[in-house]
Amino acid sequence: MRLKNFLLVVEDMERAKSFYKELFGLDVMRDFDTNVILAQGLVLQERKSWEQAVEEPVSYDGKDTVLYFEEYDLDAFLKKVEGSGWDIHFLNPLKTLENAQKMLRLTDPDDHVIEIREIKKFDFTT
Repeated sequence: MRLKNFLLVVEDMERAKSFYKELFGLDVMRDFDTNVILAQGLVLQERKSWEQAVEEPVSYDGKDTVLYFEEYDLDAFLKKVEGSGWDIHFLNPLKTLENAQKMLRLTDPDDHVIEIREIKKFDFTT
């Protein structure tokens, strides 16, 4: 068995597609209207469609699931986010961890948590 995709329930499909394309570079691979597959295995499903499928209402703001990304230049990514025009809520501002790795956490327009950590560059010459 293997994990194939990760699905996020979203309120506004066009907004979600724009957010993940603009900030994370995730292109639409397949668009089925209320269900969209983005690059790297992220799937977006409109709330109304998902509620019909599972026959239960959706509840947001659980802060119990995290999308995890890695980025070589976290400072440049932060500037991109800040200049993007998106109303971004930062759970954790950019900070440096004990291992000198930079990290930040923010939420997408549907309040899903996203963590981005710097990819450490190792100096193998020493």
